[in-house]
Amino acid sequence: MIRILRQIFRTGIVTEPLQPDLDAEIWEVGTRLEETIRKKFRRSLTIRQVDAGSCNGCELEIHAMNNPIYNCERFGIHFTASPRFADLLLVTGPVTQNMEIALRRTYEATPSPKLVIAVGDCGCNGGMFGQSYATLGGIDKVIPVDAYIPGCPPTPTALLNGIFKAIS
Repeated sequence: MIRILRQIFRTGIVTEPLQPDLDAEIWEVGTRLEETIRKKFRRSLTIRQVDAGSCNGCELEIHAMNNPIYNCERFGIHFTASPRFADLLLVTGPVTQNMEIALRRTYEATPSPKLVIAVGDCGCNGGMFGQSYATLGGIDKVIPVDAYIPGCPPTPTALLNGIFKAIS
């Protein structure tokens, strides 16, 4: 235990500080997002994230959106494990043959009015996987999509911007 503590004190803080321009951009997007969420969703927007067959690059950025730097919860965005409580579906990846039924069921279980956002190039149009024997292509081949957030993977700031555009 003592050896581990010595290592911690010897190493110090290794994380980099957030760039000031990025922090200002996050704050600007977040405040606009928070105002829209308060008006349309009465204080909070609940998101169900669905992986329809992605490489997990988009998921890493979605998780980053919830880390202490971006902290999407301060703007009124919450994630849920159940589609029955969701206002919005955030879907990543090209829809694989095995995920088609699960994605349809998740969409049907989400209460109306429901919003669907396709995240990443794969979610928008199938990306590099396209349409093949294993994949059906983009999310809109299976369920209706309200907004698209392109990128491979999109940054957390782009995700916040995309969510803002979808709900406004």
